[in-house]
Amino acid sequence: MSGAAAQPRGGVTVGTLSDLPPLEAGAVIYLRHWFSGSETRDQMRRGFEVNFGPEVAEAAFEAFGYLCNFCATHGRRPLVRHGMTCRCLGADENCFANLLASAAEGQKDDAHILASLIVTPRKAPELARLASDCGLLMREVMGLKLPRQTGRPATATLH
Repeated sequence: MSGAAAQPRGGVTVGTLSDLPPLEAGAVIYLRHWFSGSETRDQMRRGFEVNFGPEVAEAAFEAFGYLCNFCATHGRRPLVRHGMTCRCLGADENCFANLLASAAEGQKDDAHILASLIVTPRKAPELARLASDCGLLMREVMGLKLPRQTGRPATATLH
C-alpha cells in the first residue's frame, strides 16, 4: 500500500446517479440527506410534504428514517456515502438502492442477499422486510408503478 490512505471499499465509484432508475436514484439522494445532519433531514421532510401531502410524507419520512437508522445500528460497518452534490454512485449507495428496489418489487431472495451485505446475517431478513415496506411507500410517493413481473430470463447478459 502506498503512503496515501486507501479509499474504503464501500465508497468506490461504481457509476453515476444519472445511471439509476428514479427509485434507486431517490434512495441514494435521500440516504445522503438522512446521514448529513438534521438540516438536510429537515429539507428532505419539507420536500416530501410539498410533493406528497402531510400524511403520506410523514409515513414515507418515518419509514425511510427507520430503515437508515436500522442500517446504522445493525450494520456490519458504516455505509460509505458520497457528498450531497456528488454525481458519483458509491458501492454502498448502489447496494442500498438496489436493496430498496428489489424489496419493493417483491424480489425477496435478491433483497435478502443485498441486506446481508449491509447488516449482520441474523438481521438481514428484518432489513429486507423494512426495505420492502419503505420501497413500496417510496414508489407510491414518487408516483412510480411496479414493473411487470416476468419469468426468469434465458440469459442475464445485457450488453
